[in-house]
Amino acid sequence: MELERLASEVVGCRACPRLVAWRERVASEKTARFADQVYWGRPVPGFGDPGARVLILGLAPAAHGGNRTGRIFTGDRSGDFLFASLHRAGFANQPTSTARDDGLILTGAYVSAVNRCAPPGNRPTPAERDRCIPYLEREMAALADLRVIVALGSLAWDGALRAAAALGHSIRPRPRFAHGAEAALGPFSLLGCFHPSQQNTFTGRLPPRMMDTITLRAATLSGLRPRRRRPASGAAAIRSPAGSRARGRPGRAG
Repeated sequence: MELERLASEVVGCRACPRLVAWRERVASEKTARFADQVYWGRPVPGFGDPGARVLILGLAPAAHGGNRTGRIFTGDRSGDFLFASLHRAGFANQPTSTARDDGLILTGAYVSAVNRCAPPGNRPTPAERDRCIPYLEREMAALADLRVIVALGSLAWDGALRAAAALGHSIRPRPRFAHGAEAALGPFSLLGCFHPSQQNTFTGRLPPRMMDTITLRAATLSGLRPRRRRPASGAAAIRSPAGSRARGRPGRAG
């Protein structure tokens, strides 16, 4: 199937010399807490339900998260936060994502990134972004039931707009990123969400219930029946951020 062929191409990609050098250096030098582990050290493909109606889009794999485990948003704090929310909304069968063989199954959702290699400083260059965008375009085209794109951060929002435009779904004026912002992109609804980085989650900028508002909204927009599990920690309830103009930090790697 197309998604499997695409994943194979992604894993073998060496189009960006700076990113190739960085991801392989990180995989070789490692970090102390993972010194005994074998790092993936290659581009990270998307994963999830081929029949997904919701695409969760990050910026790029984290150096010691996806670049270590081989699965986006897996093996780091950002992933812990994201998948706990997806579990509460009924998209995931478990609230954790620790390794490629951990038993995680997504239903109705697919998780991917604008860039497939861990970038230095969590920031790919515009040229590196543009070389990788065609993979996202092909993913979006292959997800025949796709209805909603959740962009985790402003850079993922920008990547989603670029990929949609390449597929013939441009929008003017260009919508601005905000947590809870929504925009119509042809057959897709684009939904903005602060990135679940430690900088956002540890400071309280993105508490669990605020993330849940987005995942539940994505389920509703996609025509799925959202499930409402309570967060493990008693975070204070907030009002729906739909239409909020609050700004978050640019999307980070996951």
